[in-house]
Amino acid sequence: MPKDTEQFETRLGEIRSDLVAQGWRVLDICERSFNVFFTGDIDAATEVVSLDDEVDRIDVQIEKDSVELLGKIAREAIELSESNLRQILVIVKANNELERAADCAIAIAERVKDRAGIDVPETFRVMANSVLGIIRDACNALDKQDADLAKLVLRSEDTVRGFKATLLRDAENDIASGSMSVDCGFLLHEIASQCENAADHATNIAEQVLYAVTGTIVRHVESGWIELDNS
Repeated sequence: MPKDTEQFETRLGEIRSDLVAQGWRVLDICERSFNVFFTGDIDAATEVVSLDDEVDRIDVQIEKDSVELLGKIAREAIELSESNLRQILVIVKANNELERAADCAIAIAERVKDRAGIDVPETFRVMANSVLGIIRDACNALDKQDADLAKLVLRSEDTVRGFKATLLRDAENDIASGSMSVDCGFLLHEIASQCENAADHATNIAEQVLYAVTGTIVRHVESGWIELDNS
């Protein structure tokens, strides 16, 4: 293996390790965010919000490192395999998805102060656990470069949408019967949407893992996930 290619692969591995660490960092923030929303602990919620700065810092650093590596490839005309090229492209895309998933968690933590006196439906707890499972599987797929696990993540997306639909339908019925305030309904709608968005970012990461490992491009359509013709 040429020395310049070997150096590239070493640096790529370092950046990918930073990305994987960012994934676990974001999962931890999501877990804390859901927990403080359930408990209503405002002080703990404030602490969760403060964690966003570190995610943003690492996000910027990974992007800078990736751009620098791409610049080195261009300047030195380093010959790379298609797999290595896919890996660096996926790092940039997955990095952005992780930062946006963290934003969803922070948005939930920021609303803890508004849930005083609100009973959180059990459906929301189940939905939150499902979202955390999807994010965890996406991080594992990214870490282990596991295409099969990535496919499992993609198949899980509709589960979250189903929980959200049930949650909102129940909220509408409760508002109509007078057992839930409109403000409470709006809050639950917002939190459910943030959960759904976080899961969407996780499935986007799984999509990128599939591309990195197999070269397969997948896209979501109404009927589910499909593989595009890459020829």
